[in-house]
Amino acid sequence: MFRRDLFSMGAAVLLVAATAQQGLGESAADRTAAIRGTWGTYAGEPRAMDGRVDIDRLLNELVDLKANTYHWLIWHAATDWEDLQTFLPAARKEGIRVWVSLVPPSESPPQTKNYSEPFRLDYLRWAEEIARLSVREPSLVAWSIDDYTHNLRYFTPEKMREILAAISRINPKLAFVPCSYFPAVTPKFAEQYRGLFDGLLFPYRHESSGANLTDAGLVEDEVAKIRQLVGPDVPVLVDVYATGHSRLGQSTPEYVEQVMMAGKKTSDGVLVYCHQNPSSKKYAVAKRLFHEWAEKNP
Repeated sequence: MFRRDLFSMGAAVLLVAATAQQGLGESAADRTAAIRGTWGTYAGEPRAMDGRVDIDRLLNELVDLKANTYHWLIWHAATDWEDLQTFLPAARKEGIRVWVSLVPPSESPPQTKNYSEPFRLDYLRWAEEIARLSVREPSLVAWSIDDYTHNLRYFTPEKMREILAAISRINPKLAFVPCSYFPAVTPKFAEQYRGLFDGLLFPYRHESSGANLTDAGLVEDEVAKIRQLVGPDVPVLVDVYATGHSRLGQSTPEYVEQVMMAGKKTSDGVLVYCHQNPSSKKYAVAKRLFHEWAEKNP
């Protein structure tokens, strides 16, 4: 009887462990599924005269573009977190998925004017609050940290395990997709941070052969090299510079189109940085391509 009880207890423990592993696997699959096939815009949100995000206009433009995702940056105003909570149910009604991005220490005071408000550099608190919000509003499927790989001394593997564990306790389906630049996605990074991200947002800048915003010719090669390091199951999403860079200058509509097309062909999704004015040629490029992609993937 004693041995049978021990056997039954052991079997139960194994069953619970297997079930837990299955649950974790399902959550990981849910997280990656929510970010694969992404196309949309990032930041550049239109604002009203009072500085608040013009949510109606933003939604109308996203619908006009046929974007399936919008990546919301919390940085430009102290009301961005509040405005996000108004935007989410409206985005859900339009079938638009939402990511939310925070700025890292390198983009916070004293280096810059603004923090991500209201929780500033308390990324554990941010993680918990974003996870709670994602439970209430399932259109919120992912979160990110801008210039993540520029801040790895701060975002150590130990710190990220604590942050991601807090999210998992609240919503294990919420994906983490940090902004990661090509030179920083090294074998050491891939090994130390393995399992600590669900995908990578990759801002393409031709960095394997001289950084610029003019040559789209290395998108496929750089995406492939990142995949080799992080593994085929980790989505890589290309971030396209439609808005210029302080050091690298402006991009052209032709360049934006080339990077978008190469990104769609070789990666798991494309985000255009930043959301463009509807009167611009770059908006027209994004609209034409998003419409083509939507027709092929209704």
